[in-house]
Amino acid sequence: MLALFTEIIATYQRHGWKVQRVLLRAETRADLAGRADDLLKGVQTIDSDFDALWFARPSHDGREAWELRLAREQPYALFKAFAADESEADREAERVEMEGRMREQALK
Repeated sequence: MLALFTEIIATYQRHGWKVQRVLLRAETRADLAGRADDLLKGVQTIDSDFDALWFARPSHDGREAWELRLAREQPYALFKAFAADESEADREAERVEMEGRMREQALK
């Protein structure tokens, strides 16, 4: 799993994205223990029932783009661009909703 996370993060970084959060199943957290410290240094990790990575980058017109990428070989991601004046509470509510949609895909 470490190789997959490394590959996904490197790909996104090449396009200007920065990993913000990582959603980890207990099994994945145990598998990565001590092996992904450098890769995920300073990144918020969240217990989840699926593995995914949240990325963000600036977008046009002062917006901020966020993408939730499922941690699987077959790429699947959800995207949202937030307006510059959108409150953090509204942004977080949208991210939670996106995680719900991702969960439906991940647990099929």
